[in-house]
Amino acid sequence: MTQPFSVKSVTWREWLGLAAGLLALGSTFLPWTTLSAGKPDIENILDQLPHGDVVRDAWHSSFFAWCPPLPLLVAGLVVVVFGRIRNLRVSGLPHLWLVVAAASLLMMVIGWLTLDWEFDADQRGIFDAAGITIGAGFGRYLGLFAGLVSVVVAFLDVRAMRAESRQPRKARSKSL
Repeated sequence: MTQPFSVKSVTWREWLGLAAGLLALGSTFLPWTTLSAGKPDIENILDQLPHGDVVRDAWHSSFFAWCPPLPLLVAGLVVVVFGRIRNLRVSGLPHLWLVVAAASLLMMVIGWLTLDWEFDADQRGIFDAAGITIGAGFGRYLGLFAGLVSVVVAFLDVRAMRAESRQPRKARSKSL
C-alpha cells in the first residue's frame, strides 16, 4: 500500500535532485556562450554590438545547451513526487534518475567541447583573424555544476535504495 505524498517523507537526496534540476533550468537564462577579445580596440567593438550577438543564453545557443537541463528538471520532479512509492524505487527509479542525470551531464560536456560549432566556419575565421575567442559563460558552469550534483546525488540514492532493500521487512516497517 502506498502512503499519500508528504513533504516530510521526501529525502534530502530527492530535494537536492529537484534543486539541481531547478538550478540547471535557471542557468539556461544566464550567459552560456560569450565572445571576448584580448585587444582593447576589438573589445570596444564587441561592447558596441548588440548584447545578443556577443553573449548567448542556453536558449539561443546549441541543442547541447538548452536540452540537458530539461531532463534534469524532469528527473528531479519525478523523484520528489514518486520517490516514496516503494514499488517504483525497487523497480529502478533511482537507477533511471542516475541514467538521466549522467546523460544530461554527458550532453553538457559535448556542448562544451563543441562550443565553437555554434558559429559557422566563416564566422570562426573572422573571429580567429580578429583575435576574438569563444568562451563559456557563467550559466554553462552553473548548469554543469547542477548536472554533476544530480549525478552524485542520484548515485547516493541508488546506494541508499540498495541498503534499504537489504534490510529485513520488520526493520523497514519500523523505520517508516
